[in-house]
Amino acid sequence: MKPDTGKLRLAVFGVGLAWAPHRDSLRALAGRVDVAWLVGQGIERVREQAVHFPGARVTASIADVLADAGVQAALVLTPPSTHRGIVAQLAARGIHVLLEKPLALDTPDAQALVDDCERAGVTLGVVLQHRVRPAAQRLKALLDARALGRLTRAAVDIRWWRPQSYYDMPGRGTLARDGGGVLMTQAIHTLDLFLHVAGPVAELAAFATTSAVHRMECEDVVTASGRLQDGALFSLHATTAAYPGFAERIDLSGTLGTACLTGGELVVQWCDGREERCGEQAALGAGADPMAFGHAAHQALLEDFVGAVQGGLAPAASGRSALAVHRLIDALTASSASRSLVALEPLTDSA
Repeated sequence: MKPDTGKLRLAVFGVGLAWAPHRDSLRALAGRVDVAWLVGQGIERVREQAVHFPGARVTASIADVLADAGVQAALVLTPPSTHRGIVAQLAARGIHVLLEKPLALDTPDAQALVDDCERAGVTLGVVLQHRVRPAAQRLKALLDARALGRLTRAAVDIRWWRPQSYYDMPGRGTLARDGGGVLMTQAIHTLDLFLHVAGPVAELAAFATTSAVHRMECEDVVTASGRLQDGALFSLHATTAAYPGFAERIDLSGTLGTACLTGGELVVQWCDGREERCGEQAALGAGADPMAFGHAAHQALLEDFVGAVQGGLAPAASGRSALAVHRLIDALTASSASRSLVALEPLTDSA
């Protein structure tokens, strides 16, 4: 396929809480992306945001976007409960999609959404921006090269904080709108990155609960332990009840050394005494303000998506690759509910 070097004409769905880093990324990439439409139910809010994109049209209806033959791609930032319906219509019209995580409310819907896009031949990217942070990319490269030797153990620690006012907003932390609590809404980023760098999980045992800190339908504390497919043991802790919120951390030890990724900083210590550092530490939205982070990773992910669409390539975080973290969250939830060890079947190209 001959690369398309022109601007990508894009429609944006949703200008709510998750909008700010995307807005700033779109403005920074104005030379590559043309925001043609802003779509949302709160039309006054949509109009307010349209001032950032001269020439963008405003609507509350997806039909207006579908009727515009010039729209090539869409950025979908609406609640998870809306994803399947919106993406199915966009894919049927041949519109490529960059979708805010999670893919959908549950794994069957997520699988169907991915299948819809693949059948239509459109690119589906997912906003799992941790994958494109420099420190994470360096960690991935080290593990792919077996620079740490054979993994011996791993630990994932996500101690975040959300005040009750966060969950008092309609739909927050519910199955109907979000598909779950801390796992689907906050921890999904770090869990996806863990799978991306360390490989698939073979089996696990987990406990999940709603703590005394929050009044909400779904879980805000999860602990688990298990085994990766390569044999290394791992532990997991995820919560939004740890005041005031701490940078998430992935620790990986191997026969040749240990790597610790804390927020955006990687520290590698080899058994021969060498040390390497990459990136810089940041909380990345761990505290009461969930949007307390810069837009650099979002911009990198968006730029990658534009390149994937125009070059006929796979995006850094494809829809199919994102199914793995959905399956992991299912296993954690199922293990807690059944109080049993849960095995995960190896992923295939079709599942």
